[in-house]
Amino acid sequence: MMTLRRSCLTKSGANCGTRGLKRPAPQPTLKSCWARRKARDRWEAGSMPELRRGPLPGRWVIVAPERGRRPLDFRAEDATQTERRGKCPFCPGNEHMTPPEIYRVPGPEGDWRVRVVPNKFPALSDYPALNPASQGPFLKMNGVGAHEVVIDTPDHAHDLDELPQEQVELVVETYVHRLRCLAKDGRFRYVQLFKNHGAKGGASLLHPHSQIVATPIVPPEVEARLGAARDHYERSGTCLVCTLLEKELSAGVRVVEASERFVVLAPYDSRFPFELLIVPRFHAHDFVAMTQEERVAFAGVLRRTLARLRNLLGDVPYNFVLQTSPVPEPGKGWDWPELPSGYHWHLEILPRLTQLAGFEWGTGMYINPVPPEEAARHLRGVKQ
Repeated sequence: MMTLRRSCLTKSGANCGTRGLKRPAPQPTLKSCWARRKARDRWEAGSMPELRRGPLPGRWVIVAPERGRRPLDFRAEDATQTERRGKCPFCPGNEHMTPPEIYRVPGPEGDWRVRVVPNKFPALSDYPALNPASQGPFLKMNGVGAHEVVIDTPDHAHDLDELPQEQVELVVETYVHRLRCLAKDGRFRYVQLFKNHGAKGGASLLHPHSQIVATPIVPPEVEARLGAARDHYERSGTCLVCTLLEKELSAGVRVVEASERFVVLAPYDSRFPFELLIVPRFHAHDFVAMTQEERVAFAGVLRRTLARLRNLLGDVPYNFVLQTSPVPEPGKGWDWPELPSGYHWHLEILPRLTQLAGFEWGTGMYINPVPPEEAARHLRGVKQ
C-alpha cells in the first residue's frame, strides 16, 4: 500500500530532519589575490556569477557561466583514463594545477594531508559588492560569495569511508576551520558544506573532495527548516529535532545506529532510497561549536555510515549536505533570537539511486520505492 508521508522539519514537509588524537597542527597559508583577480577578470568579461529571483514562484537561482567550463572525469570514455594520464589536479605533485591554496593540514614530511583551494569554476565569487537592483518584477544582485574545494586526502582512489579514522578527523577539523573563517566575513549569511560523490551525485572529478559555498542570503531550504523549527519552538518551547529524536529512539524502527553522541536514522519522509540523517544527541545549533571530542565522534559516525552504504549498495553515488544555523548579521544577530535554543544541526546523506523526473519537478513531491523502515533494517544488519 502506498502512503503519503510528511514530517514537520520544514513547513512544506519536504524533508524529515530533522575532544582527541595527536595530529599535525593545521597550518593556514597566506591567501593570495588569485580569487579576487580572477573574479575581477570575470566581471570585466561579463561572466560574473549573478543571483536572480523572479516573481513565480519567487525562488533564488545562481546564474554562473563559468561553471559550464569545468573539466569532467565522467564522460563517455572510461573515467580511469584521466587517472592513468596522471592529470588529476588534486593529486600530490599536481598542486600547480589548482588555484593557490587557502589552507592545508601538513603531513610529516613536508607534504599535505588535506588541502583547501578556491574552486576554479566558482558558483559565487569574491568580487565585487552585491549591488542589488530590481527590473520590474525581477530582482538581481552580483553573485558575491566564496566557493572552496576541500581535497579530502592525497589518495586518489579511496573515499572517506575507506580512509583511516585519523584522516577523516583531519577532514572534519578542516570543515570546522573553514566554516568558522567564512562565517567571520560580514557579507555572508550562510555557509554550506556538501559533498558530491560519483557522476550521478554531481561530481566532476574522481578524486575525493568536498565543497564549501558561502552565500550572501539565507537559502530557501534553510529558511524553511528555520521556519519549521521556530514554529515548533514557539508552540512548545522545545527543540523540534530533539523532540523528533526522542520519538525515533523510542520507536527504533528507523534508527540505524545510536551511539553516545550521535544517532543515524532513516527519515520518516525519506525522499530517496536509503536516505539518512546523522543527528547529534546533544542539543547544538551550530556545527562549528562542537568540542574536539564531539568532532572525533562525528568523524567516526560519518565514516561508519558511509561504509554501511558501500557494504550494502556498492560504490553508490551520493550527496551529503550539512544543515546548520545561518550566520548572524553583524550588529543585529539572528532574526529569530531564540535560534540557539530552537534549532539543531544535522547532516543529510542522499544516495542517488533514483532519478528525478517530471512529476518531482512539477509537484515538489518525491516517490521513494524503499520504505525508510526497510532501509534502516537492512543497514542495521550490515557489517562495518
